Amino acid sequence: MQRLNRASGALATRGQLRIHSAPSALRTHIDWALSDLLGTSTGCDWTPQGLKAGTYKCTLTWRDRQGVAAAIASALRSWHYLSFEVQEDTNTGGELFRFTPELGIHRAVTDLSGAVVISENQIGEVLKNSFDEEAIRVGLALLIGSDWENELERFRGVNHQELSHLRAI
Repeated sequence: MQRLNRASGALATRGQLRIHSAPSALRTHIDWALSDLLGTSTGCDWTPQGLKAGTYKCTLTWRDRQGVAAAIASALRSWHYLSFEVQEDTNTGGELFRFTPELGIHRAVTDLSGAVVISENQIGEVLKNSFDEEAIRVGLALLIGSDWENELERFRGVNHQELSHLRAI
């Protein structure tokens, strides 16, 4: 894999990768792939994932050139057993990639607050291809990634439970 050239000047984007579930055997390979894409040693701080036995989770943040989130999502989706989210933010919005083994990958454009943005053309396609109210609801839910959101929310909840437990101690 060829590394993309770094943008000159200030790094244009910031991003976050949250791997919610990865088999133990893939952790080193994921670290290598991320190091290659980001051009530096990343060394994710892997912790056990309580929802799936034998799997691990990590969070990684970066500042780099625009398009890194797409490259990371493309690389990680080739390992089918992962569940992850990659968010890239610029001064004008960003992109969100979500992946689960059952659903595949979902890409969405986001605004400055991180909300998914649906374009006029996307809405027009849903309306053109829908014949009843339920089909419109399903089409819009697909555009905003509701199924991915619902699937990944249970992993996010585990992180909040761990924080609550730590604060209670």
